[in-house]
Amino acid sequence: MMKEDRRMKLQKKKFNSNHLLAIFIVVCGLLAGISVFAGGVLTPVKNIFFTVLSPMQEGINSVGNAVFSWNENAKSKKTLRAENERLQEKIDVLKMQNRVLQQNQVELERLQDLLKLKQKYKKYHTVGARVISKGSGNWFDIFLINRGSKDGIKKDMNVIAGNGLVGIVYDVSSHTAKVRTIINDTSMVSAMFLKTNDACIVNGSLDTMEDGYLEVVYISKDAKVKNGDELVTSYVSSKFNEGITIGKVSDLKLDSTKLTKTAKVTPVVDFKHLKEVLVITDLKKTKNLDEETKE
Repeated sequence: MMKEDRRMKLQKKKFNSNHLLAIFIVVCGLLAGISVFAGGVLTPVKNIFFTVLSPMQEGINSVGNAVFSWNENAKSKKTLRAENERLQEKIDVLKMQNRVLQQNQVELERLQDLLKLKQKYKKYHTVGARVISKGSGNWFDIFLINRGSKDGIKKDMNVIAGNGLVGIVYDVSSHTAKVRTIINDTSMVSAMFLKTNDACIVNGSLDTMEDGYLEVVYISKDAKVKNGDELVTSYVSSKFNEGITIGKVSDLKLDSTKLTKTAKVTPVVDFKHLKEVLVITDLKKTKNLDEETKE
């Protein structure tokens, strides 16, 4: 009985499918015929159909175009962002390379200045050294160099940089040495005018260096010297080798006793920016009675 019912249902379903297929074929045939033989009659219907559907089609096309454009813009922005990041990385690398080149250029210029200084004082033997520490404050009145007794450095050796005299070594260890500069408050240098050999004393003072000069005292009142003359270390100095440039004088005048003159000297060395120096390894052989220090 159940098999009978199932068979009947299958036959009914098959019958319905066949009928629907037949109806579909007939309708298609009618539409084809109408389209061929009555196309003019259907033209108004077609026009109404296209009139109604055209705005919809345009809207659909607009939406499609917008979606396509958005997608393309998104891809373009992503590509541009990646390209921008890549270019920014290149810029960062180039900036770093430029900074390194600038630093190398500055260091090269300093080393070239030291080479010129070495040539200027070629009668003396020198050893190059780097400043590795300094005293407190803005000025290099005392500092530490990376050369010591293992490198042949000894106490009282002269130190030069820039275009002239920096100071003197006052303490030495195996691998380092301490330098007291001519601007230190305890410094006193026997000097002379390069043109006339008239003697004088240059007093160290951080206070006067704040105004850019050191005080020069004990200049003979009869000395034929003038502002702008060069001052160098004296041949009678007990610790400093002869002829090392100190600076140029200004403000020459009689002192309060009217027996000697005083002046100001502007050092040729930049005592705010010392990095590399030369140590003259030739010690002054002749010793005078007076020690050139206030200590």
